[in-house]
Amino acid sequence: MASQDQYLSFSSSGFGKWLTGTLGLPQPIPLVRYRPGKPELRGPVVVGAAPGSKIEDFLASALRAMGAVTLYHPDSADWRLAAGRHEVMTGRFVPEDSGRTGALLFDATAIADTEGLKALYAFFHDTIRSLATNGRIVVIGTAPEDADSIEAAAIQRGLEGFTRSLGKEVRRAVAVQLVWLKPGGEASLDSTLRFFLSGRSAYVSGQTVRVGVPVTGVVDRPDPARSQAGRTVLITGASRGIGLSIAETFARDGAQVVLLDIPPAASELAKHAERLGGAALALDITSPDAQDAIAADAAGRGGYDVVVHNAGITRDKTIAKMSASQWDSVLDVNFAAPLHITEKLLVAKAIRPNGRVVFVSSLSGIAGNLGQSNYALSKAALIGAVGKLAPLAATEGVTVNAVAPGFIETQMTAAIPFAIREAGRRMNSMSQGGLPVDVAETIAWFAHPGSGGINGAVVRVCGQSLLGA
Repeated sequence: MASQDQYLSFSSSGFGKWLTGTLGLPQPIPLVRYRPGKPELRGPVVVGAAPGSKIEDFLASALRAMGAVTLYHPDSADWRLAAGRHEVMTGRFVPEDSGRTGALLFDATAIADTEGLKALYAFFHDTIRSLATNGRIVVIGTAPEDADSIEAAAIQRGLEGFTRSLGKEVRRAVAVQLVWLKPGGEASLDSTLRFFLSGRSAYVSGQTVRVGVPVTGVVDRPDPARSQAGRTVLITGASRGIGLSIAETFARDGAQVVLLDIPPAASELAKHAERLGGAALALDITSPDAQDAIAADAAGRGGYDVVVHNAGITRDKTIAKMSASQWDSVLDVNFAAPLHITEKLLVAKAIRPNGRVVFVSSLSGIAGNLGQSNYALSKAALIGAVGKLAPLAATEGVTVNAVAPGFIETQMTAAIPFAIREAGRRMNSMSQGGLPVDVAETIAWFAHPGSGGINGAVVRVCGQSLLGA
């Protein structure tokens, strides 16, 4: 049973808010997550753009699909024209009259010199106070490697420092992201904007993602509420915790889910699979016949559309006290098995075109952690695998990405000593731990049929952790 964040509940009460404020303690704001049937946007989207942008029409089209009401910054009159062409409801942003807005979206793709940065400053200087709690900020830039000059490349890289700083300034459960657009990536922006502007990204902040040409071309927009309909998804380590939440999220979105876990969990696995209308596969992924068994299951289903490698274990000890079996077991389960299963499925063409492979890494694999040299190595190795596999898988029309969760409220983190657990919860811009569904929603975004332009990415689900993020 995952532990409950009693401090979050207390500090959200009237007396608790007064007391924590008086003492100068963290005051986390409860996160508003996506709920089916509820509006995706929490208010109007204020849109701005630096002069010279050529993606207004793509943005207008995406926002129209979300049913957004927009306000345009006075310096971004071109947005009004694009909104009119795409029948987006829009109006002029007037700070004293605009009330609380749900999101700020700025197009920085055309900024190539310090003079152009004045538009970035003016937009956020004027709009930031209007943003509601649990609001969203998205900056869209040009991938630095595709910029036309050294100065332009440097400035576009500088946007990463700007957005991460903004996330730490604004607080109030506001998530801030940077999207670097590569040539040809405009038509695949939809799924990323929908994720970053909605409650699906509640615990994702301070992240930078490249969006390029989709591996299988542009995909029609699916029904947002059933984006995974017709897709078959394999999830390992699916009997509980994050893995079960991943299965529930995909089933919610219309997928046929295949839940895999070790044989001792077979009973729980079967129960969850029946509830979700899916199938159970009781299998130890480190067993000699695991790769063939999984490939055979995929073939029997006509191939998988999505493979989520969530299975993982910890055997924590300092390196001097760690046994060889503790070292080996963690590397086998967390890294070697997922890698070799993926290679087997790709070689067997058991992942369909426009398919997805998503590895669950960890913030420990980025920042390291005391007593987890084996675990951190295995999770960092998954990130290395993503970098090497992504271009190879793209030739088969498959993307490979990873999520790196920070402190997530699970049975595993419930067992952490109190002081360490509290530090893990508070040392991020959200001042709280995430939930398994936060990891699941991020994986579902990677797996979205329209996310084929995201390949080789590693996204932290950590509330913008102050360590390693």
